[in-house]
Amino acid sequence: MANKEPVAKVLTDKPEDIKVNHISWDEYFMSIAILSALRSKDPNTKVGAAIISPDHKVLSLGYNGMPSGIDDAKVPWSRTNKSDLDNKYLYVCHAELNAILNSNKDIRGSILYVTLFPCNECAKAIIQAGIKEMVFMDDKYHDTDIEEASRKLLTMAGIKQKRYTGRIPAIDFGSIKYVPQKK
Repeated sequence: MANKEPVAKVLTDKPEDIKVNHISWDEYFMSIAILSALRSKDPNTKVGAAIISPDHKVLSLGYNGMPSGIDDAKVPWSRTNKSDLDNKYLYVCHAELNAILNSNKDIRGSILYVTLFPCNECAKAIIQAGIKEMVFMDDKYHDTDIEEASRKLLTMAGIKQKRYTGRIPAIDFGSIKYVPQKK
Protein backbone atom coordinates (compact mmCIF):
# COMPACT_ATOMS: atom_id res chain seq x y z
CA MET A 1 0.00 0.00 0.00
CA ALA A 2 1.08 3.57 -0.58
CA ASN A 3 3.10 5.54 1.96
CA LYS A 4 0.86 7.62 4.27
CA GLU A 5 3.46 10.39 4.62
CA PRO A 6 2.07 13.84 3.67
CA VAL A 7 2.79 14.82 0.08
CA ALA A 8 3.76 18.43 0.72
CA LYS A 9 5.50 20.28 3.50
CA VAL A 10 6.45 23.93 3.88
CA LEU A 11 9.08 24.69 1.27
CA THR A 12 12.23 26.63 1.98
CA ASP A 13 14.76 28.16 -0.36
CA LYS A 14 17.12 25.23 0.11
CA PRO A 15 17.46 23.12 -3.09
CA GLU A 16 17.49 19.87 -1.09
CA ASP A 17 14.10 20.76 0.49
CA ILE A 18 12.58 21.52 -2.90
CA LYS A 19 13.68 18.14 -4.23
CA VAL A 20 12.21 16.30 -1.21
CA ASN A 21 8.88 18.10 -1.56
CA HIS A 22 8.59 17.70 -5.33
CA ILE A 23 5.79 15.30 -6.25
CA SER A 24 5.70 13.02 -9.28
CA TRP A 25 3.15 13.35 -12.09
CA ASP A 26 1.38 10.23 -10.75
CA GLU A 27 1.20 11.74 -7.26
CA TYR A 28 -0.08 15.02 -8.66
CA PHE A 29 -2.81 13.51 -10.82
CA MET A 30 -3.89 10.87 -8.30
CA SER A 31 -4.17 13.68 -5.73
CA ILE A 32 -6.54 15.47 -8.12
CA ALA A 33 -8.60 12.26 -8.46
CA ILE A 34 -8.69 11.90 -4.66
CA LEU A 35 -9.79 15.53 -4.26
CA SER A 36 -12.48 14.98 -6.91
CA ALA A 37 -13.76 11.95 -4.97
CA LEU A 38 -14.50 14.24 -2.03
CA ARG A 39 -17.29 15.83 -4.13
CA SER A 40 -19.24 12.55 -4.04
CA LYS A 41 -22.25 12.34 -1.73
CA ASP A 42 -22.08 8.55 -1.65
CA PRO A 43 -21.94 7.58 2.04
CA ASN A 44 -20.07 4.32 1.37
CA THR A 45 -17.67 4.68 -1.56
CA LYS A 46 -16.34 7.97 -2.86
CA VAL A 47 -14.57 7.63 -6.21
CA GLY A 48 -12.75 10.27 -8.22
CA ALA A 49 -11.27 10.27 -11.72
CA ALA A 50 -8.98 12.55 -13.70
CA ILE A 51 -8.32 12.25 -17.44
CA ILE A 52 -4.88 13.53 -18.39
CA SER A 53 -3.30 14.19 -21.78
CA PRO A 54 0.03 12.56 -22.72
CA ASP A 55 1.64 16.01 -22.19
CA HIS A 56 0.36 16.27 -18.59
CA LYS A 57 -2.68 18.51 -19.08
CA VAL A 58 -5.91 17.92 -17.16
CA LEU A 59 -8.62 17.17 -19.72
CA SER A 60 -11.53 16.24 -17.46
CA LEU A 61 -12.57 15.29 -13.94
CA GLY A 62 -15.38 13.21 -12.47
CA TYR A 63 -16.71 11.67 -9.30
CA ASN A 64 -19.49 9.19 -8.56
CA GLY A 65 -22.87 10.84 -8.18
CA MET A 66 -26.38 11.13 -9.49
CA PRO A 67 -26.96 12.32 -13.07
CA SER A 68 -27.09 16.09 -13.60
CA GLY A 69 -30.44 17.59 -12.66
CA ILE A 70 -31.45 14.71 -10.39
CA ASP A 71 -32.17 15.66 -6.78
CA ASP A 72 -29.74 13.60 -4.69
CA ALA A 73 -32.23 13.51 -1.84
CA LYS A 74 -34.87 11.76 -3.97
CA VAL A 75 -32.71 8.82 -5.03
CA PRO A 76 -31.57 6.00 -2.72
CA TRP A 77 -27.95 5.87 -1.59
CA SER A 78 -28.36 2.45 0.02
CA ARG A 79 -26.53 -0.59 -1.28
CA THR A 80 -28.24 -3.21 0.89
CA ASN A 81 -31.98 -2.88 0.23
CA LYS A 82 -33.76 -5.98 -1.01
CA SER A 83 -35.25 -4.34 -4.09
CA ASP A 84 -32.94 -3.25 -6.90
CA LEU A 85 -35.02 -0.09 -7.27
CA ASP A 86 -34.09 0.90 -3.71
CA ASN A 87 -30.33 0.54 -4.31
CA LYS A 88 -27.98 3.23 -5.57
CA TYR A 89 -26.50 1.00 -8.27
CA LEU A 90 -29.29 1.62 -10.79
CA TYR A 91 -28.96 5.39 -10.43
CA VAL A 92 -25.35 6.45 -9.76
CA CYS A 93 -23.03 7.59 -12.55
CA HIS A 94 -19.52 6.33 -11.86
CA ALA A 95 -16.56 8.71 -11.68
CA GLU A 96 -14.93 7.35 -14.85
CA LEU A 97 -18.10 7.79 -16.91
CA ASN A 98 -18.63 11.28 -15.50
CA ALA A 99 -15.06 12.24 -16.40
CA ILE A 100 -15.56 10.95 -19.94
CA LEU A 101 -18.91 12.72 -20.34
CA ASN A 102 -17.61 15.95 -18.73
CA SER A 103 -14.79 16.29 -21.24
CA ASN A 104 -15.14 18.82 -24.00
CA LYS A 105 -11.78 17.85 -25.50
CA ASP A 106 -10.49 14.88 -27.47
CA ILE A 107 -9.44 12.34 -24.84
CA ARG A 108 -8.11 9.68 -27.21
CA GLY A 109 -4.65 8.54 -26.13
CA SER A 110 -5.09 9.93 -22.63
CA ILE A 111 -4.37 8.52 -19.16
CA LEU A 112 -7.12 7.91 -16.61
CA TYR A 113 -6.29 8.29 -12.92
CA VAL A 114 -9.01 6.71 -10.81
CA THR A 115 -9.27 5.99 -7.11
CA LEU A 116 -11.10 2.64 -7.58
CA PHE A 117 -10.56 0.03 -10.30
CA PRO A 118 -13.39 0.47 -12.83
CA CYS A 119 -16.36 -1.83 -13.25
CA ASN A 120 -17.05 -3.58 -16.57
CA GLU A 121 -19.46 -0.87 -17.75
CA CYS A 122 -16.89 1.85 -17.14
CA ALA A 123 -14.24 -0.31 -18.81
CA LYS A 124 -16.38 -0.31 -21.96
CA ALA A 125 -16.69 3.49 -21.83
CA ILE A 126 -12.92 3.84 -21.25
CA ILE A 127 -12.24 1.68 -24.31
CA GLN A 128 -14.76 3.51 -26.49
CA ALA A 129 -13.32 6.89 -25.43
CA GLY A 130 -9.87 5.85 -26.63
CA ILE A 131 -8.12 6.11 -23.27
CA LYS A 132 -4.81 4.23 -23.54
CA GLU A 133 -3.62 3.95 -19.94
CA MET A 134 -5.21 3.70 -16.51
CA VAL A 135 -3.63 4.29 -13.10
CA PHE A 136 -5.84 3.03 -10.26
CA MET A 137 -5.43 3.23 -6.51
CA ASP A 138 -7.82 0.76 -4.86
CA ASP A 139 -8.98 -2.61 -6.15
CA LYS A 140 -11.29 -3.70 -3.34
CA TYR A 141 -13.63 -5.61 -5.68
CA HIS A 142 -10.77 -7.51 -7.37
CA ASP A 143 -12.30 -10.97 -6.90
CA THR A 144 -15.74 -10.17 -8.32
CA ASP A 145 -16.97 -11.25 -11.76
CA ILE A 146 -17.52 -7.59 -12.69
CA GLU A 147 -13.87 -6.74 -12.03
CA GLU A 148 -12.64 -9.85 -13.82
CA ALA A 149 -14.69 -8.88 -16.87
CA SER A 150 -13.34 -5.35 -16.62
CA ARG A 151 -9.72 -6.56 -16.55
CA LYS A 152 -10.37 -8.85 -19.53
CA LEU A 153 -11.91 -6.03 -21.55
CA LEU A 154 -9.13 -3.56 -20.73
CA THR A 155 -6.45 -6.14 -21.50
CA MET A 156 -8.05 -7.17 -24.82
CA ALA A 157 -8.24 -3.48 -25.78
CA GLY A 158 -4.54 -3.03 -25.02
CA ILE A 159 -5.08 -0.50 -22.25
CA LYS A 160 -2.12 -0.34 -19.90
CA GLN A 161 -3.21 -0.85 -16.27
CA LYS A 162 -1.00 0.26 -13.42
CA ARG A 163 -1.62 0.23 -9.69
CA TYR A 164 -0.75 3.53 -8.01
CA THR A 165 2.21 3.18 -5.66
CA GLY A 166 2.94 6.81 -4.82
CA ARG A 167 2.25 8.76 -1.70
CA ILE A 168 -1.31 9.54 -0.66
CA PRO A 169 -1.86 13.19 0.19
CA ALA A 170 -2.94 14.15 3.68
CA ILE A 171 -5.73 16.54 2.74
CA ASP A 172 -5.87 19.02 5.60
CA PHE A 173 -6.93 22.55 4.79
CA GLY A 174 -6.01 23.67 8.31
CA SER A 175 -7.20 27.16 9.06
CA ILE A 176 -8.26 27.91 5.49
CA LYS A 177 -12.01 28.50 5.50
CA TYR A 178 -14.40 29.31 2.69
CA VAL A 179 -15.64 32.86 3.00
CA PRO A 180 -18.48 33.83 0.66
CA GLN A 181 -17.99 37.01 -1.32
CA LYS A 182 -20.09 40.00 -0.30
CA LYS A 183 -22.54 41.18 -2.93
